[in-house]
Amino acid sequence: MTRAFEGKVAIVTGGSSGIGQAVALALADGGAHVAVVASSSPTKAEAVAAAIIAVGGSAAGFVADVRDAPALAMLVAAVEETFGGVDILVNAAGVFYPTPVTGIEPMSAAQLIDINVTGVWNAIDAAVPAMRRRGGGRIVNLASVAATIGIKGFALYCASKAAVAMMTRALAAELAPENIAINAVAPGNTATPMNADVRADPAMTEGMRQMTPSGTAFSDVADIAGIVLFLLSDAARPVHGAVWLADEGISVAIG
Repeated sequence: MTRAFEGKVAIVTGGSSGIGQAVALALADGGAHVAVVASSSPTKAEAVAAAIIAVGGSAAGFVADVRDAPALAMLVAAVEETFGGVDILVNAAGVFYPTPVTGIEPMSAAQLIDINVTGVWNAIDAAVPAMRRRGGGRIVNLASVAATIGIKGFALYCASKAAVAMMTRALAAELAPENIAINAVAPGNTATPMNADVRADPAMTEGMRQMTPSGTAFSDVADIAGIVLFLLSDAARPVHGAVWLADEGISVAIG
């Protein structure tokens, strides 16, 4: 990869696994100093940071619960102290589980919204002042194809990702005059630890493949990371408020 992010400082929430980890590794490969943020496990965050450092990159592990606004403010301050500023924020932290009507505890419902929606807001709210101090920045939120199509039994998840998509669009209008671009990527089924049980079932995987226009049941995390990096790059300078579908065509037509 070209060193498109040389000297930039990036915060990646959810950076210890899945798409977030792939983004953290790719940003470091592009020359960025990467703050890898895990929700609760310093060991997981530090393992990704160590992998980056082992190949000559620059990274450090951090822990912050995205539901905790003061903790995110402290995180941003720590990143500024460690690397000298903040130029990039990628909101990859999120949860995915069923929310059937009458079949979910209120605490679980609140947790999903708090992490997937309020957590994205908290991270942006904490990072924007630091970006203003640098004269601008770029933000990418991870939405989902579930922001555009309904999934039976996952109503709150769908609603949370639709909220992320609309938050992205509204904030783009607010932040663009300050040289802060915010966009979102909406993946479809992607091979992450979150769906390892589904991918371990050959019948389930084959069913997914048959209903997906591209014939790829699960995108690779590197494919999604590549789109995130494009939206963070200078090549995407005119792009504000986009919600980029990367779903193997499943929202266009099933089969």
